[in-house]
Amino acid sequence: MSPATVVFSAVPTLFSSDGEVDTGANRALYKHLAGLLDGLFVAGTTGEFPALDDAERLSLIELALAEVGPDRVIAHVGTPDARHSARLARAASALGATRLAAITPYYLPVRPDELCDHYRRIHDAAAGAELYAYIFPERTGLRVPPPLFAAVAEAAGLAGAKLSGSAAPELADYVAAAPALRMFSGNDAHPAATIRAGGAGVISGRSGAYPEVYAALAAALTAGDEEAAARHQLVLDRIVALGASIGRVKYALQLRGRGGTTARMTVDPPDASLSAAIAAEVAGLLPAFPGRL
Repeated sequence: MSPATVVFSAVPTLFSSDGEVDTGANRALYKHLAGLLDGLFVAGTTGEFPALDDAERLSLIELALAEVGPDRVIAHVGTPDARHSARLARAASALGATRLAAITPYYLPVRPDELCDHYRRIHDAAAGAELYAYIFPERTGLRVPPPLFAAVAEAAGLAGAKLSGSAAPELADYVAAAPALRMFSGNDAHPAATIRAGGAGVISGRSGAYPEVYAALAAALTAGDEEAAARHQLVLDRIVALGASIGRVKYALQLRGRGGTTARMTVDPPDASLSAAIAAEVAGLLPAFPGRL
C-alpha cells in the first residue's frame, strides 16, 4: 500500500437563477461528493467567497458540517483583514468546525510581522481548531516563500497550508521548510505528483464536477495499482485539458443535473465548442463509472 491520496473538493457555491444561494442544490452536491471523496473545502475561491456575505458563508459551512461532519470539512474564513477573519473563525468554530483555512491578506502589501499577527489572531479566535494558510499569489498579490511560511506557521500555530497558483510547484520546498505540517496542493492536475512531493493531498476544484475520476484515481494510487492509476490519469488529463474555471465546473454540474450555471462573479463560462467538449466528457462518465452517477 502507498500513502493515502487525500482529495478534498473545493466546492462551488450553487445559486438559483435569481442569484440567491440554493440551499437544496448545495446540500445535494455536498452529499454526493461526501460519498466519493475525503472531504469538502467550503467557501473558497471556487465557492466565490468574495461574493458571499458572512451569513451566507456561515450557512454553507453549517450545511457542510451537517452533511459531512467536522473531520471532513475545511471551512474557509479568509478575508483581507484579521479582525473580519477572526470573527468568521469564531462563528465557524461555534457551529462545530474544527478545521479552518484563511487566505493570506490581499490588496495591500503585508510585512512578515503583520502576516504572523494576521494568522495568530485568527488562530486565537478559534482555539482548538486546525488552521491552514491559503497561499495563492496570483489572486492576492502576496508571495509567501517557504521559509517565511515556516516562520509564520510556528508563530501562529498553523497546521499546514493550501498552495495554489505559482505556490503549488514549490510544494516540496514548503514540505522541507515545515516538515511536520500538512501541505495540500490546489493544483489538481496530477495528484500522484503531489504525493511524491510530500503533500498530504489535493484540494480540487474540478473534483466538484468529476468526483468519480478523482476517487478512482486516489484509490488506485493508495492501493499501489499503477496500471489502474495510469488509466484514470488519462481520463483526468482530458478533463484538465478542458481548462479550469468556475464557469466550466458549473456547466459540467448543470449537465449532470446538479445545479445551474448562475454565478455572482466573472467565472469564464465555456463557449460553444468548449461546452460540447465538456458535454462529451460528462457523457463518458456514465459507461466509465456505472451506478455511481
